[in-house]
Amino acid sequence: MNEVPVEILSNASEKNWTAIFSDLVKARLTTLVLLTTAVGFYIGEQGAMNWILFFNSIAATALVAGGAAALNQLLERDYDAKMRRTQNRPLPAGHLQPATVAIFGGVSSVAGLIYLALAVNLLTSVLGAVTLISYLFIYTPLKRVTWLNTAIGAIPGALPPLMGWTAARNELTGGGWVLFAILAFWQIPHFFAIAWMYRDEYAKAGFVMLPNIESGGQRTAQQTVSHTLALLIVSLCPFLFKMAGVVYLVGAIFLGAAFLFCAIQFSRQLTLSRAKQLFLASILYLPLLLAAMCLDKLK
Repeated sequence: MNEVPVEILSNASEKNWTAIFSDLVKARLTTLVLLTTAVGFYIGEQGAMNWILFFNSIAATALVAGGAAALNQLLERDYDAKMRRTQNRPLPAGHLQPATVAIFGGVSSVAGLIYLALAVNLLTSVLGAVTLISYLFIYTPLKRVTWLNTAIGAIPGALPPLMGWTAARNELTGGGWVLFAILAFWQIPHFFAIAWMYRDEYAKAGFVMLPNIESGGQRTAQQTVSHTLALLIVSLCPFLFKMAGVVYLVGAIFLGAAFLFCAIQFSRQLTLSRAKQLFLASILYLPLLLAAMCLDKLK
């Protein structure tokens, strides 16, 4: 076993446990998962809000998401150590031991799935298991095999709002799949912006991402624009499915057009500044779109 450098041990002692736990469960990503799950539940709920069921759905999903994040870092700890953006995560930085992370991740994930099955419904628990398995054992290893991992990884990334929908309704229907599609298409331009900004680091760590395996970036540009355009079209479906009203429709068109504009600008100038602009646009787009959907939900 390699020894942990003294400077890393020093940083570990200085970093508080709240920050370490936050890094372990990928707090920002988990927050996004819970946000989309909550939206899926709210949009899918018919009649009065069942707050107990809502709380159980979010709490159980948080356990699954946090456990998945920890296990993902366990599997990728050697690769995370090679990139500046991830080298301070708990495992490569020496804050936690692999056995500790394995126990936490395993217990949290399994507890979350059981919680979903007992307190929510079996369908949502099954979707949670599909999310967990596809994220850890399909998407994660494929990141070192093919750039198509981005599209494949969009599947577990898009399942949380569908889980929220099934938590509320206990059935898979069109509205839930619409939410799934929105999240799936959104992830492609969002992630390609990140992959372009950190393409050298991904290459150094051995990850096969489209921006770091092509020289000119033409396919990255094409994929980004085409998926953002598809997202604009799919984002109109909540209105067509009578899930949300005219206010949402106007908002979806405006937000989608603005996001598409940023994607086109990125495709024309494949620069770091344009990638950052596209990333920021993706971060603003999703919560604003979901907020518009919730505010203009049709009962």
